[in-house]
Amino acid sequence: MMDPGTSASADGPSSSSAAAPSRWAAAVSQRYQHLLDKSVPHLSRRWIATLAVACVYLVRVYFLQGFYIVTYGLGIYMLNLLIGFLSPQVDPELADGGAGPGPSLPTRGSDEFRPFVRRLPEFKCWLQITWAFVIAFMMTFFSVFDVPVFWPVLLFYWVMLFTLTMRRQIMLMVKYKYVPFTFGKRRYDGKRASSTDSASLPRD
Repeated sequence: MMDPGTSASADGPSSSSAAAPSRWAAAVSQRYQHLLDKSVPHLSRRWIATLAVACVYLVRVYFLQGFYIVTYGLGIYMLNLLIGFLSPQVDPELADGGAGPGPSLPTRGSDEFRPFVRRLPEFKCWLQITWAFVIAFMMTFFSVFDVPVFWPVLLFYWVMLFTLTMRRQIMLMVKYKYVPFTFGKRRYDGKRASSTDSASLPRD
């Protein structure tokens, strides 16, 4: 009869070796998240790095004279990210009809100031754009993605789609009177507020 202690000691090295890849993946994921957290306040440096990655990809596509379908898909994906970046978290059309939860956008100067809350935050937009260029760059090393296509047609389709989409987005911005950028919290003049309060007090 086999000793239980012997079987446990025999299974020990195999179980530890099986758990090693999971520990390594957890350590890599933790390190990756730590680097992302440190990069949050460095907005300009993050976008400059992304611009450098985009230039590397465009230069490679230019010299290869191919992978236009990959570039077209990348452009469509970035257009979707741009729409999410410019759109409010709460759809104003749904909020206007009373079907959408959450606060509506301020439309008058007397309304309470609320900063613009995006559907897609800036950091997530930057991260997804960066990964999109990295993945597209890796795809250029596989000839299966180099589908022969007449690239001016793709460029025309993308320009038309961009024009129609941005036209609709601008019409929504004009209709609901919101700007997808917050330039700091509104400040009130203390003297004006004090004079208003004093004028509203009853006189003897």
